[in-house]
Amino acid sequence: MKEKKQEKDLKTVLIKTGKTLLNRMPFLLPMILLIALVNSLISKSFYSTVFQGNLFVDSFIGSLVGSISAGDPSSSYVLGGEFLNQGVNLIVVTAFLVSWVTVGLIQLPAEISFLGKKFVLLRNFTAFILSVFVAVSTVFLWSVL
Repeated sequence: MKEKKQEKDLKTVLIKTGKTLLNRMPFLLPMILLIALVNSLISKSFYSTVFQGNLFVDSFIGSLVGSISAGDPSSSYVLGGEFLNQGVNLIVVTAFLVSWVTVGLIQLPAEISFLGKKFVLLRNFTAFILSVFVAVSTVFLWSVL
């Protein structure tokens, strides 16, 4: 009896996962194509030019770019992996991803209309500043463990 319930639960989970994947495909496929296009147009030396090794400045730049380009968490893993493959520092990639998901300059007008200007600006500013702190803390803890 318990095994049948587990089988049914597994089937339900697999169906929901498949539906979620299909729903995310319109976001993931363009992201993968965009990454392929960017990789073919931008040389690897570009990243070493933009990110010059100063972790604080590089993290700030990563957070700034992530804030402007906002995206959803599921596609951020693909993009973050590509940045790491291009030799971008893990702290910079983490700052980019945290700000990409938590700071939303693109959706700012819609968010202001729902939540109010003062709250939204304070939330975005705080999320931007904390994205660098979270990135440094995360990578530090990762290296300790």
